[in-house]
Amino acid sequence: MVLNEKMSEKNDILITGERKPEGSKIMEQKVYNTMKAAGATNIAIGVVSIVIGIVSGILLIVTGGKLIARKSKILF
Repeated sequence: MVLNEKMSEKNDILITGERKPEGSKIMEQKVYNTMKAAGATNIAIGVVSIVIGIVSGILLIVTGGKLIARKSKILF
């Protein structure tokens, strides 16, 4: 993530008027990258869950339809 001069100067000053420690920018970037990776993983898991749910629902409907179609051939 590249910050321009104005953004970095503005974000370096705390509410008290003091400057942030030098390593805090690096730490903020590490936190940002970690959160970005976690968000991407959550989206991927969500998409996979939706696909698995749709596929299993279709399989259940097809299997149920086959049972209903062959109802007369099933003996108890």
